[in-house]
Amino acid sequence: MFGSVPSTLAPENWPFSLECLPQPAYMVGGAVRDAILGRTREYWDLDFVIPSNAVQVARAIARRYQAGFVSLDSERQIARVVFPDATADFAQQEGESLETDLLRRDFTINAIAYNPHTQEIIDPLHGCDDLQLGVLRMVSPGNLQDDPLRLLRAYRQASQLGFTIEPNTQNTIRALATQICQVAAERVRVEIGYLLASSQGTPWITKAGEDGLLTSFFKNATPESFCQIAAVDQVATILAQHWPQLDVEVQQPVRDTVKTTWLGIAKLACLVHPNPAVAEIELQELTYSRAEIRAITTALRLFPQLKTANTVREQYFLFQEAGVVFGSTVVVALVNDTLVEAMSGTNPFRVYAPLISRYLNPDDLVAHPTQLVSGKNIMIALNIPASPVVGQLLKEIGVAQAEGKISTPEEAIELAKKLLTIHDITFGHET
Repeated sequence: MFGSVPSTLAPENWPFSLECLPQPAYMVGGAVRDAILGRTREYWDLDFVIPSNAVQVARAIARRYQAGFVSLDSERQIARVVFPDATADFAQQEGESLETDLLRRDFTINAIAYNPHTQEIIDPLHGCDDLQLGVLRMVSPGNLQDDPLRLLRAYRQASQLGFTIEPNTQNTIRALATQICQVAAERVRVEIGYLLASSQGTPWITKAGEDGLLTSFFKNATPESFCQIAAVDQVATILAQHWPQLDVEVQQPVRDTVKTTWLGIAKLACLVHPNPAVAEIELQELTYSRAEIRAITTALRLFPQLKTANTVREQYFLFQEAGVVFGSTVVVALVNDTLVEAMSGTNPFRVYAPLISRYLNPDDLVAHPTQLVSGKNIMIALNIPASPVVGQLLKEIGVAQAEGKISTPEEAIELAKKLLTIHDITFGHET
């Protein structure tokens, strides 16, 4: 099955010429593995091992092609060249031979090398056999101990490749699980992100939780938490059937600079403490961004209100608070209700359908109010200074508009005048 060299490894497909590489030089790692498996990549991520002068080679290639150059590890002599559609990492060979270098890697399927000068696959650890078997097998327990992130990476790679983990490797991971706490939180967060990114990762993040790899980071996660993550995937499937527009939205990243999707936000909400204040501390320790933390804590805080927001006023303020987090919030609510009410005959989707319909209707003034007047308009018309009262008046105008009581700027100003006359200029959700 894997006897021939895959054509995708051919140097003519690289972003630079083979003549830039000295002899010997070897391509290693994921690009070789994926090429052998026939997995295509939109973005090339190449890794090369060079016996000497790796950084100088990288720098020369970057200069020749006017590409970006980044020194990744000056001590171990690792550098990266960044092309428009690819990155190429160049590392100094560890040890006196290529085989010594490969023996220091994490799993056999990642310890396969390709010599582009001779078109030869070098596989001293029989990684190709494990690729054919669909098995993730450690090179050695010591290699996993050298970088405990590899313990969690096993689950991520098994998820992405659709592989199983070889039993001895699995037992070793369980035995070493507590060492994961030695790894920087941001590195752990990246691996967790991969596992939360798709339904293929759900059984593996569940397995990681069962094997003790997440205990140090999500101290409040329980077996029910992982059942909830699986329920998120089920909810997403139903959303795709009944509200495809909302399904598309929750699959989008929170921001261009944040890879976590709104569905991933819902999954993270299942893992953290249900108290938003406690959850915020957990997430800060894992170095999640402010946008992600705000989204998760907002979903945790608001999802119980989705069922009780019956009046236009209540729904108006709910949508105002939820904003772009509504999709994640409704997924969390559906997940909790799906698990609680699965056997009761109640259809939680029917309960939330009116709110979802409002949210998906851009002309709905409850979910998407349009501003009849600005704060400046109110200050001029009522001759009042800038203060929180102006904001409260705008909210009351928004509610009245949603309720159909006013529809013009003139009516909005008249309402503001009445509110100032009738009330002690103190307004809130309870007014």
